[in-house]
Amino acid sequence: MVTTEEIERRIEEADAARSVKRTEAARRVGELVQQRTELAEKLSEIDRKLGDVLVGASDVIGIDELAKFTDVPAADLAQWRDGRKSTRARRKRQTASTPAPKISPSAPPTLAGPRTSAADASTRAPVPVP
Repeated sequence: MVTTEEIERRIEEADAARSVKRTEAARRVGELVQQRTELAEKLSEIDRKLGDVLVGASDVIGIDELAKFTDVPAADLAQWRDGRKSTRARRKRQTASTPAPKISPSAPPTLAGPRTSAADASTRAPVPVP
């Protein structure tokens, strides 16, 4: 029969080998994720530059013509061009069904409702609500 000490030694030995493998796996994953992150940032910058060039040259050469000259699919070129445009913030346009609110300069300001606490009422004045 195996002694308690021998069982503990065997478990520690098995755990040590597993721990080395786990450490190596985690280290390698961390390195690869770091490499991937750096490459993704570089690729994103290249995509942005491609989009800038495509938009900048659009007055002298179109996507279809560029595709013909470069053997790059027009869909890819359009995606880079359009991806560049979509990174800018866009303003919402008001439609005819949602008119802008009208503010009348002659209308008196609306005051806030009554306070629920006596302390609030005695220390604060009502505030006009736009």
